[in-house]
Amino acid sequence: MIKRIALFLIIIFMLFSTSCINNEKVSNIKKYKFGASYMTFNNPFFVELNNGIKDVVEKNGGKLITLDPQLDIQKQIQQIKELVYERVDVIFLNPVDWKEIKPALEIAKRANIPVIVVDAPVYDDELVECTVVSDNYNAGVLCAKDMIKRLNGKGNVVILEHPSVKSAIDRIEAYENTIKEYPDIKIVGRRASDGQIEKAMPAMESLLKMNKQIDAVMCLNDPTAMGAIAALEKAGRLKNVLVYGVDGSQNAKKMIKQGKMIATAAQFPKEIGKIAAEAALRKLAGEKIEHEIKVPVILIDKNNVDKY
Repeated sequence: MIKRIALFLIIIFMLFSTSCINNEKVSNIKKYKFGASYMTFNNPFFVELNNGIKDVVEKNGGKLITLDPQLDIQKQIQQIKELVYERVDVIFLNPVDWKEIKPALEIAKRANIPVIVVDAPVYDDELVECTVVSDNYNAGVLCAKDMIKRLNGKGNVVILEHPSVKSAIDRIEAYENTIKEYPDIKIVGRRASDGQIEKAMPAMESLLKMNKQIDAVMCLNDPTAMGAIAALEKAGRLKNVLVYGVDGSQNAKKMIKQGKMIATAAQFPKEIGKIAAEAALRKLAGEKIEHEIKVPVILIDKNNVDKY
């Protein structure tokens, strides 16, 4: 009987000890704090990208502080200062302006806080730990090649762009480089839309007034394409114009199904966020991470829209 009681007490002691060890292990796992600043949350693309980061962060017991400077570069620089003051472990950055963001990068660098850029690169690349972006150049190439084929290498096109954001610059540059080989395709106008639907519509209206013949519109992203479509519909000219965008948003897919938009070069924002967050965790674990990670894009049109 005494032996049985002794065995019982030993088992209880072992179970208690194991529990204490496990609790100690859990309490020893550092709960990392992350900060993120996006150019604007007025675009569902960035909401989805943030969700990709948040899923990984929270799954690993961390906390994510998300900020929206509403396309104001000075406000974004101030937000980075606040994240540094909060002593976050990593900052995810989607820059409002790829050159003017430099002071914020220098502040983070001096504080030894790694910056991981998402979606749109920065000019001073040496100040950041890693950049995770779509293959933006190929997005422009895919749209240009599809348009050239549909127009049989001849037509007037206009461009809606965002000259202060590198991802948008790469898309438009690729588009222009691709159509250069076709002298009968002419760029007859261009306007900046800052990637915003409310700016894209008046910009397109202005281009329509100046050009009686427009055969295609290349838009830097899908919200811009929505603004262009609204302007074309209002003018009664949508039927004769091919509209292209970049993102692969739900609105763009809806427009493609309705025959109002020809195609969108689809990105995968949630995947970009997931890859960025995983890179941050690897960095915090002491691993060497890639300086640049490119995520492939695909062209979605009426032939494959139901697959996505």
